Amino acid sequence: MRSAPIFLPPMTTEFDARLATSGRNFGLLALRFAIGAAILQAGLLKLFDYGTVVESMEQSGWRMPQLAAFLVTAAESLGGIGLLLGLVTPLAAMAVLAAMIDAWAVNVSGAAFWSDPFNVPFLIGFGALALLFTGAGTFSLDERLWGRDTWPRLVSVTLLVVAVAAAVATWVLLNGTNPIHLSTPAG
Repeated sequence: MRSAPIFLPPMTTEFDARLATSGRNFGLLALRFAIGAAILQAGLLKLFDYGTVVESMEQSGWRMPQLAAFLVTAAESLGGIGLLLGLVTPLAAMAVLAAMIDAWAVNVSGAAFWSDPFNVPFLIGFGALALLFTGAGTFSLDERLWGRDTWPRLVSVTLLVVAVAAAVATWVLLNGTNPIHLSTPAG
């Protein structure tokens, strides 16, 4: 059975039009602040204790741990700043997404694939993915500097492919293991 269409009164004033989109823009601002602050904190913790990050990556078997530590620290710090400010949001979201794919892989690589799939990197990664496709909204430097609160869909899709490719390449070249296991790895 087909439901009756929902009737929405037409927007008659500029104020009505702004009010209709303000909820979306406040939602995007809240999402940017939550994801940006969380990932910036992670990046700054790595930046201010960089030696420990390198040492940890080295002990975990990462090849070129200096490079791996630099990549994750830069992606988290710069991506977090970009998301907080809404500045080149698609690039910031791409960097955060790539870093979170690898962080998620680190978390699931030592256990069965489905033992803890919905961890912090998973959630931050999906938040970044949402911002990659929605844009920063009107309360952003993207809007102030370039007059755009969203970006063309082709930009989003291309940067999604780049994020996944960067995460896979980083993992394969610098870690060299398969993070996906259907059972807990031996050892």
